[in-house]
Amino acid sequence: MEAPSSKKLCCTVCVHTVKSIPVIFILCILAWSYYAYVYHLCLSRVTSVELSVPYLLVYHIILVLFLWSYFKTIFTEPSGAPPNCLFILLQFRLPEEVFEEFNRNPIDLSRQSAILRDFAENLPIMTFTNTNDIRFCDKCKIVKPDRSHHCSVCRKCVLKMDHHCPWVNNCVSYSNYKYFILFLAYGLLMCIFVAATTIEYVIKFWDITTDMRIQDGSYKIHIIFLFFIASMFSLSLFSLLAYHIYLVSKNRTTLESFRPPKFLEGSDKNGFNLGCCRNIREVFGKEVLLWPFPIDTRLGDGVIYPLASDLKSNDSVRQSSNKSRTPFTV
Repeated sequence: MEAPSSKKLCCTVCVHTVKSIPVIFILCILAWSYYAYVYHLCLSRVTSVELSVPYLLVYHIILVLFLWSYFKTIFTEPSGAPPNCLFILLQFRLPEEVFEEFNRNPIDLSRQSAILRDFAENLPIMTFTNTNDIRFCDKCKIVKPDRSHHCSVCRKCVLKMDHHCPWVNNCVSYSNYKYFILFLAYGLLMCIFVAATTIEYVIKFWDITTDMRIQDGSYKIHIIFLFFIASMFSLSLFSLLAYHIYLVSKNRTTLESFRPPKFLEGSDKNGFNLGCCRNIREVFGKEVLLWPFPIDTRLGDGVIYPLASDLKSNDSVRQSSNKSRTPFTV
């Protein structure tokens, strides 16, 4: 009995190690870039204190914000609903007797559909399968809340799942979407800052009129590679950040951009689009001063989402009621 358990433990450790390789790679690149920028550039090449001190100060501020956002993205548990919403999530799980009844005759799909519809009658769900059936996860034994999907890597259903990112070894979802965007933003800002402050010395290394070409070249390799790596990462981070800013402005996840959510009226990629400002506040919160920091300011509970159709109906009701009012009472 001990051998299988030890074998299972060994396999689990190996799987977690393999999953952590992209994170370890990023941390190694970051450690080397810190050594190259701080030691070889700021402490060795930049002779002016008026330049080196601001360089180091700005670099370390961006670095702290980047690491803070990165580790929050990594270690925030996916499907992390607020404590006051956990009781709502429990309502989505099928009781054992209902699940047994559901699996009693797997061939009878109409009977399974009827069981799910009876169970989900009072649940706050507005999205369905392409056949207008209840979205159900047989692995987690739950009716899927709106915008949630099962992640085969995390082995659980994730609230407002965007995608599983190997570079953070975690699902980007309702619980850490703000942290992920800040991680991209500060990563891009750090790459741009490093490239902008090293390009002067990279140009001098190739200028035959300067005396830098005849000096020891070990530090040159570090600075040149630092510039080119920062430049390449800037391009990839910019495209990824721009895409996710677009998704936030449309209140859309990556999965929803490829497969629009299905409502009773039909598929609608803008079904959760409340307008740009409302969409941004849903992810970043109402306190604008807290937006740059990776702290929890999200709105909602991750389970129930306002619909664009509800917003339009409320606006039409408000407009019709305003027509009967005098200008002084608007």
